[in-house]
Amino acid sequence: MGRSLLILLDTHVAIWLAQDYQRISALAQSKIEIARRRVRGLAISDVTLLEIAQLARHRRINLIPNAETVLSEIERRFVVLPITANIALQAFQLPPSYPKDPVDRIIGATALIQDIPLLTSDREIRKSAPFPTIW
Repeated sequence: MGRSLLILLDTHVAIWLAQDYQRISALAQSKIEIARRRVRGLAISDVTLLEIAQLARHRRINLIPNAETVLSEIERRFVVLPITANIALQAFQLPPSYPKDPVDRIIGATALIQDIPLLTSDREIRKSAPFPTIW
């Protein structure tokens, strides 16, 4: 499978996809449905699993039925792309206007290195991303 067949989901989109679908834009929903028709067309960065676990632990999100079940489902349903040396280096070579959050930078660098679009509602990322975004 070519990487161009993948769409990378930002953390909040992975959560919304599992638990709050109506928050996802109509265009993004359309792209998700197209990707779902392919075998394993949706991807996340492995750091997304860590971020979701952290958000649940600090009670910033409420995962139903629980964090363990939701994380297992996410891991099962999406291609989980690992952080590589190139991604780690690229994360800190993104433009200065790109959000400073290390998780955002790893996810962005993953999209750039893997040459796949990032599906995100984050305006700052979409405005400064040196790679295609969808929203």
